[in-house]
Amino acid sequence: MRLALREWGEPDAPRVVCLHGVTSHGPHFANLAASLTGYHVLAPDLLGHGSSPYEPPWDLETHVDAIVDTVGAAPACLVGHSFGGRLAFEIAARAPKLVPRLVLLDPAIHLPPHVALAAAENARGERAYISFDEGIARRYDESQLHGAPRELLEDELGEHLVASEDGPYRYRYSPSAVIAAYGEMSSEPPPFERVRVPTLLVLGKHSYLPYDHLLDEHRTALGDLLEVVVVPGGHTVLWDSFEETSAAVAAFLAS
Repeated sequence: MRLALREWGEPDAPRVVCLHGVTSHGPHFANLAASLTGYHVLAPDLLGHGSSPYEPPWDLETHVDAIVDTVGAAPACLVGHSFGGRLAFEIAARAPKLVPRLVLLDPAIHLPPHVALAAAENARGERAYISFDEGIARRYDESQLHGAPRELLEDELGEHLVASEDGPYRYRYSPSAVIAAYGEMSSEPPPFERVRVPTLLVLGKHSYLPYDHLLDEHRTALGDLLEVVVVPGGHTVLWDSFEETSAAVAAFLAS
């Protein structure tokens, strides 16, 4: 199953594959790609999102297979945000020798069941807006953003929050695929010992997504291979803390 794919940089440069979270799309990484000079950055729309196929199944294995089928099995550094972090982790566990470096942006490696249930129930609600401006304004509460520049959201969401045939503006994703993803995020992940690759973990200081229950285990398994950076703002670190996050990612990939 092939996914819609965005690419930046020269095709023969070192590869960086970026995986977005639920309700998002590949262009979420456009600004990060612009800051990563000297790399070939690839960012697919995940199953059920953007311009990729919407049909199920939406389990982890199908997501991973679709990503690998789309970007190929050549070595690549992986960058994953939220659910994309879980998918990047799954790919690294499957073939760690093909992942020279792993970047996890406020990742949903393993959600406690009650957190996943609350998120899935919330995803059942209708997200429709009378205008693009209303959708942008409401996104601050919906994503619990902490000072993200409005122009950043407008630039990225211009092709993702669009007028539907019946009038309201809606995001280009399948709510059913999102709800299924929350169930997958609550499943047991591969052990950290299977993903002993240099890893950058970027956490939002005020994120609503818990990671404290995993951090000690992650540090114990990776030791000096794990670098942890806490940035201001919430879960969507490339919106709330773009400068800090992009600088940390660029430095980590170059080190």
